[in-house]
Amino acid sequence: MDYLAFIDLYYDRINAFHVKDAEFKPDGRQRVCSGYQPWAQRAGRFRSLGDGQVDFAAIFSKLTQYGYDSWAVLEWECCVKSAEQGAAEGAPFIESHLIEPPARAFDDFAGGERDEAQIKRMLGL
Repeated sequence: MDYLAFIDLYYDRINAFHVKDAEFKPDGRQRVCSGYQPWAQRAGRFRSLGDGQVDFAAIFSKLTQYGYDSWAVLEWECCVKSAEQGAAEGAPFIESHLIEPPARAFDDFAGGERDEAQIKRMLGL
């Protein structure tokens, strides 16, 4: 699934963000589930935040773009890294991706009030 397009389509229904990373590295013998392989050998596997292939910068940017102001909750699952290390790294990882939206437009450098009548006079309208 294209998770960025999903956010574009359903942003108004997103009330919580379950933060989880994963990777998908199929080969000629295995697909996403990989049968009965141990987790570490599977093509599709969960990873600690930042160790997989999920584009968290794009996700947090889109959520901020749409005014998301709710939870970002870590669920740690990783077949390579310990739970203690994953938790110790996961919370700061999420915090480092949080985006503070601007109070005003980036090009409103003067911060002045807009006078529609004056603008129309200046344009001769």
